[in-house]
This record gives sequence, C-alpha cells and structure tokens, in this order.
Amino acid sequence: MKDFVDGTAFSSEQGSRARKLFSAVVLAALDDAIADHTRYGNGPEQIARWARSRDGREVLSCAGIDPNERVVVGLMNFVSKGVRTSVALSREESERRAAAEADAEVEAA
Repeated sequence: MKDFVDGTAFSSEQGSRARKLFSAVVLAALDDAIADHTRYGNGPEQIARWARSRDGREVLSCAGIDPNERVVVGLMNFVSKGVRTSVALSREESERRAAAEADAEVEAA
C-alpha cells in the first residue's frame, strides 16, 4: 500500500512539473506575440493563430488551459495591451493596477 501512495505522489508531482513547463511555453508565446505587436502591429493575430492551431491547442491543454474561443479572445486582449508577462505577473504591477482601479472608483463616485 505504501508503494502505491508513493507512486501516486510521484505521478502527481511529475504532472505538476509538466503543467508548469507547458505554462512557461504559453508565457513565451505571449511574449513573442507582444514583441511582434510592438514591432509589426500584428501580435493579437499571431497569438490567435497560434492558439487556434493544433500545436497551440495541445500546449494550452497540457498547461491546464481549456483551448476555447473565450481563451483565445483573452490572449488577444492581453497581447494588445502590450505588457510583458514578467511585468504583468510581478507584485508591483498588480499593486499599481489595484491602486489605479481604486482611484478610478473614487473619481467615478
């Protein structure tokens, strides 16, 4: 019984590591599309083409993301904002956004 539990824990850990790896691939694809958006202006179309492709759907699925049209639209919106993923995921950026939203709510009231 103990071997079964150890094997299950190992499989779960290995699956988690694989999911993180594929998530990193998704973030790299987003960064590439953002770079294309700043250079050529076609970043949202590039990420949409990738996400709708067979390889893109497979990578998104392996990353634990359901590759539906809503996700594609969200990826396109993210790329069109032009904020790099490393910046968007940082604590400072999320605190800055929260402060900006709070200021907007105060101005609206």
